[in-house]
Amino acid sequence: MIEFKLPSLGADMDQGKLLQWHVQPGDSVKRGQVIAVVDTSKAAVDVECWDDGTVHQLIVLPGETVPVGTVLATLLAPGEAAPAATGGPAVLATTGPEPAKPAAATPVAAAAVAAPTRPPVSPSARKRAQELGVAVEALQGTGAQGAITLADVEAAASRSAATAPLDRAQAMRRAIAAAMSRSKREIPHYYLSETIPMARALAWLQQRNEDLPITERILPAVLQLKAVALALRRVPQLNGYYRNEAFEAVDAVHTGVAIALRGGGLVAPALHDVGTKPLVQLMRELADLVQRARAGSLRSSEMSDPTLTVTNLGDQGVETVFGVIYPPQVAIVGFGSVAVRPWVEGGELRAVPLLTASLAADHRVTDGHQGALFLAELRELLQAPEKLEAA
Repeated sequence: MIEFKLPSLGADMDQGKLLQWHVQPGDSVKRGQVIAVVDTSKAAVDVECWDDGTVHQLIVLPGETVPVGTVLATLLAPGEAAPAATGGPAVLATTGPEPAKPAAATPVAAAAVAAPTRPPVSPSARKRAQELGVAVEALQGTGAQGAITLADVEAAASRSAATAPLDRAQAMRRAIAAAMSRSKREIPHYYLSETIPMARALAWLQQRNEDLPITERILPAVLQLKAVALALRRVPQLNGYYRNEAFEAVDAVHTGVAIALRGGGLVAPALHDVGTKPLVQLMRELADLVQRARAGSLRSSEMSDPTLTVTNLGDQGVETVFGVIYPPQVAIVGFGSVAVRPWVEGGELRAVPLLTASLAADHRVTDGHQGALFLAELRELLQAPEKLEAA
């Protein structure tokens, strides 16, 4: 039997609310398939299954809030038979035990036992509640004999929508504050920065974009993401996690991209395998990631496995940004704006577009020497942008 548990979708998450199941008992599922939607303090996240199998039992009901690690459902592994006690897939669990019937019931008692423990719900109302993520068990019905109607569900969804932005914004601020407080309390940060001339990179990028449709033209931020991923090959100790008093290196670079949300706050979902993908593909995936993040449509794998985060505040006019490491990661890279400033090159003073790159890293894993090597490699890669395309 395989247990499908609520995953941790970041260091700032300790619980989640199940909004919707995309499967039913008896359904076959594949690894990577989205089978549930969970609401966190930051967004509604599509949760993927990590195993092949058959859904056996859905344990947690839509509308329930449970801690990280709670078993949401059980699956039968390929070829595994259902336990003899059930003989087949189990139905969705109810929210409470069924009332016991007395051994000898009077007519009045029998009537009481037969009475429903919950108000009836019309089929259309139940279906609509599942679509909107409304927990019908918490509603007061206005229909005959207290029945919950379609209008009751719509009204509850409207009330929730009216209060959700403020509640989510407050919850997100608390979650961010908790994660960053933990980071500054537990992680001994050190900070380095490097000024990088960008004339060659921008000229190459302008020429590269001439052959692309407007919708696919590559932004400087994509060059920076690829350069970070390749620079990590020289200092792999910056890519991974610090857990259980030890560093866990990760070979692939899954770069967390800090994205500001329209309603306030931010998320940092992962772009996967950044070091191995062409620039055009990264541009396409970055645009898609930003769009889905702001629409509240991220996947659990994108929230749970960034190996290093990149924050870019260049479009806000910030010259330098020093980030706070997002645990259990061990580093964060920051980029400011590209601005024309005085620069000595070849013994001459020139006006050159310059970029300030910063690194905040965990002193338990690396020191300033290794951090400096990383920034030096980053600078060299951005001086030879054609290497970013070929890698």
